[in-house]
Amino acid sequence: MAVSVAVDEPGTLLEGPHWDGRSGTLLYVDSIGQHVHRWNPVTKHRDTYDIGCMVGSVVPRESGGVVVAAGTKFSFLDFETRQLTDVATVDQHKPTNRLNDGKCDAAGRFWAGTMGEPNPVTMVERKVASLYCLHTDRTVTKAFNEVDISNGLAWTSDNSIMYYIDSLQYSVDAFDFDLCTGMLCNRRQVMTFNPQVDGVPDGMCIDTDGKLWIAMFNGGQVLQVDPNTGTQLRSIRVPAPQTSSCCFGGPNLDVMYVTSARIGYSAEVIQQNPQSGCLFQVTGLGARGTPGLCYNG
Repeated sequence: MAVSVAVDEPGTLLEGPHWDGRSGTLLYVDSIGQHVHRWNPVTKHRDTYDIGCMVGSVVPRESGGVVVAAGTKFSFLDFETRQLTDVATVDQHKPTNRLNDGKCDAAGRFWAGTMGEPNPVTMVERKVASLYCLHTDRTVTKAFNEVDISNGLAWTSDNSIMYYIDSLQYSVDAFDFDLCTGMLCNRRQVMTFNPQVDGVPDGMCIDTDGKLWIAMFNGGQVLQVDPNTGTQLRSIRVPAPQTSSCCFGGPNLDVMYVTSARIGYSAEVIQQNPQSGCLFQVTGLGARGTPGLCYNG
């Protein structure tokens, strides 16, 4: 196994990596930098779009372009024409909220949740966020509310279970999932973490064996866990304490891409952790991921 820097141009808060198998590119965002990136690991070319507000996630769109969850809006972005088209708005009564991590299910819906405004005492306003679903007809429904920081999402290969992270609960939850309707039920905890030891659970992905890989913010690692037993299997150390998210990519879906951040770092801390905020790649894991899915609306 080897961990190396893939893109040595640090951002402030890189998030939401998503492998687009159709184009062979990696999509990811810089939430605080307000950028949407599309990077080609073969040519090393990176196309960047300035979204103009805090951005949480990006996924490919089946008909072309991408869908972006930024601010409180779902929007379509065409990288070629540079056109951004707003589709739907959430949390209209909570204008300081913003959309965060998001992914598509196998039916082509785009799920993304919100988080509250940063607060000097608790770091983020608590219990004011929600998880939303952008359906293929472009309508939006709320799955549930009273969320702190909506983060990682993953589905089992048979689409019967959806895994979900609300970061400040320091756990992974599972829901029974109905792919036809997108309905969730029977919420339960399947994994818990000690934030002082492990870090804070952030973004995650799933491999073909049904094991979860979870980026641990302030933990400098990606943990492989078994959601069926609630046990930690492996720790992949990353030379960036603020490890934020991960996904499998590459032609064989056997390369793990890991995003990181340098939020609030002084020049001294950056000097001690110079690769913080970079995009990393991990090879030789002996695991393969499931394909990243597109929005079909």
